[in-house]
Amino acid sequence: MPAVRSALVIGAGASGLAAATFLAQGGVRVDLVETSPDITALGSGITLQGNALRVLKALGVWDRVTAEGYAFNTVGVRAPDPHGTLVAELADVRMGGPDLPASMGMYRPTLARILGEQAASAGVDLRFGVTATGLSRDADGVDVRFGDGSAQRYDVVIGADGSRSWTRRALGIELETQRVGLEIWRAVIPRPPGVERTEHIFGAGPCVIAGYCPTGENSAYAYLVEPTKDRGELDPGQELKIVQDLAGAYHGPWDFIQASLDESTPINHTWFANHLLDAPWNRGRVVLIGDAVHVCPPTLAQGAALALEDASVLAELLLTRDQVDEALWTAFMDRRYERCRTVVAATLQVCRWLLERDPEADVPALLARIAHLVAEPA
Repeated sequence: MPAVRSALVIGAGASGLAAATFLAQGGVRVDLVETSPDITALGSGITLQGNALRVLKALGVWDRVTAEGYAFNTVGVRAPDPHGTLVAELADVRMGGPDLPASMGMYRPTLARILGEQAASAGVDLRFGVTATGLSRDADGVDVRFGDGSAQRYDVVIGADGSRSWTRRALGIELETQRVGLEIWRAVIPRPPGVERTEHIFGAGPCVIAGYCPTGENSAYAYLVEPTKDRGELDPGQELKIVQDLAGAYHGPWDFIQASLDESTPINHTWFANHLLDAPWNRGRVVLIGDAVHVCPPTLAQGAALALEDASVLAELLLTRDQVDEALWTAFMDRRYERCRTVVAATLQVCRWLLERDPEADVPALLARIAHLVAEPA
């Protein structure tokens, strides 16, 4: 018999929807509350590495992900010359195993929709526009108060409510998110002709990374990473001009990208940031996962993968153990904390190398080490 019969998930991001779905598929009664009026996903595109794809396959959404994303097994490196010359085509590591592609590009809102539909079909009670306002814990469960005046008791509560987690604050846990000196501009674009994988230009021109990733047969997203600037508040027209100017410094497929940018182009701008909560990630029967406990720069494309792994491991333990006790939480941390710490540290090392434009940086060795780590199931 599973350790829990009822669970509340707070937050409808990737980790929350995945945890809720796994538990509901295992026979647990699951409620999920989300402050937004519907499933939303900020940003533009997302690159999913093999260890993220492994979790999506286990969730039962692989066919839909394959149909609506864009899979590839190599990575390209281009020169910052007038032709954007392709100088290397590297085989990417299949971190999810030989039966899965190395990487998948997707439009973020598409992935969010697929995960939400799977949660609903598994029997999760999705409650949008609802906030949790209070938690009261004891040895046997958690009493939760909601903003609509209702209350409910659960065997376990999972806080998957992002980097500014209400659940974390309600537990009295302080965690500072720090910017790391880089910012990223992302733009949703048509897929440039001939682009069939992620390709990068590193350490040249105004950006430390200029890259793009296909997200579908006719779509892609471009991203430009630069050292943080103090530009103040920007309107959409000013943001578009910045992206156009940055993109205009590069060539090859970037010529097509730059020409495609106009007032209708969705643009997302954010800063690279990080935090990592020390173990344990639970307080009694309330546990935190995903961005609520770890945030890392996207230099290794592991943010969503780590969050999905959290959900998978936690659900496995709650479904296979017969009681919620210290041994369960210890097992969760044994399988998550050091793995996440290592990946977060690696993403920050890449950021330091990019900021310093370090010619001695051994990025391939670091990437190989992380790929070897996450290729092992969490």
